Amino acid sequence: MTLEALDKAIEKKTFPGEEDWPAGDREALAAFRQSGVWMFPPDPTERSATLGGMTACNASGARTLFYGSTRHYVARLRMVLADGSILDLRRGACLAADQGQFQLALPDRMIREGVIPGYVMPPIKNAAGYFSQPGMDLLDLFIGSEGTLGVFTEIEIMLIPAPEMILGVIGFFPSESEALAFVRSARIESVSGEKSSLPSRPLALEYFDAHALDLLREQKQKVGPSSPIPALPSDAGSAVYIELAATENSMEEAAEALLASLEACGSRSDSAWTATSPEETERLKAFRHALPEAVNQRIGERAAANPGLTKLGTDFAVPDEALEKMLATYHQLLEAEKLDYVIFGHIGNNHVHVNILPRDLVEYRRGKALYLELAKQALGWGGTVSAEHGIGKLKKPLLQLMYGDAGIDAMRAVKRVFDPESRLNPGNMFD
Repeated sequence: MTLEALDKAIEKKTFPGEEDWPAGDREALAAFRQSGVWMFPPDPTERSATLGGMTACNASGARTLFYGSTRHYVARLRMVLADGSILDLRRGACLAADQGQFQLALPDRMIREGVIPGYVMPPIKNAAGYFSQPGMDLLDLFIGSEGTLGVFTEIEIMLIPAPEMILGVIGFFPSESEALAFVRSARIESVSGEKSSLPSRPLALEYFDAHALDLLREQKQKVGPSSPIPALPSDAGSAVYIELAATENSMEEAAEALLASLEACGSRSDSAWTATSPEETERLKAFRHALPEAVNQRIGERAAANPGLTKLGTDFAVPDEALEKMLATYHQLLEAEKLDYVIFGHIGNNHVHVNILPRDLVEYRRGKALYLELAKQALGWGGTVSAEHGIGKLKKPLLQLMYGDAGIDAMRAVKRVFDPESRLNPGNMFD
């Protein structure tokens, strides 16, 4: 089931095979159709993402700032383990002890027992390694385990009421400092304790630095009049995309407050792009998604002359108090190496992506060395090496850097409980 298909089914309230459902389920569906508008909140950029894949990597997206990641909306998992055993686990049914010990009973009455890793996960957006908290729900161990503990065959998800309307705005700023001032004013600050300047907490806060805007300008000029990218203000040195939930009655007030907040931080309200309908919001999202496409095209052109060349994309996040230090360090180190790069992404979670775009393999090697230095900086500020994309096979050294030998050994021990011969996704996260 893809996210796109799931969202359409929820929107239309029609589901494949519903005519053959048991009577009780059809009654529940009839009640659902009379109960208002609902949504599945996780919103990764790739609409072809599958529900199983999203659960396996605990997918998130732009609206994670408000709604959280996929983990928060999974109520039950049915899994096949490596030896063919079936595990059907509902949220709340099995908790680990405060010291980490856990036991799971399988349908054949076999008991699987182990210990949750004892490392402390940073209290920020994080998708690095097995989930670990004292007394945690065992369901969360499997969510985000990157396919290393079991194969999901059924996933029960939770829906929530959808906002009546969503206000989307892209504000343009002369420089990064003004954009950061707006981000600080727009969200509830854990650093200063100040209240948001907006009438409600943002659903999303997304950032584009000056290099990202220049790349979009270049892409628009290259494509010509048929380009879906609108003309960018010539004096824009950075931009922030923001979404607010609203009602028909509160929309005007929300828009006025948002535009006033933009102007207070140096952005002209007459240059902002505003969306109040689903169609307009999709156009703003299309602009946001045009940047990764432009990045891929640029690196693709360079790779044609340099086989094996790829972009280097970071996935680091840091606590609120480190946001300015993180961005300043990124710019300082990247400029010192004279590397081509763009910075964009989920600034509301202090989680922006640096995409290093090497021009040749010499720059690629320098970029890889710098990537490791940036990871060390993020960890030094109490951050994570992966906020949403997970570890996979390529970022294992970063996970080692984050949790050390003891943390990796603890994850290996958990895997042996459910997959002693390492048949499932061998080499993911650790060897």
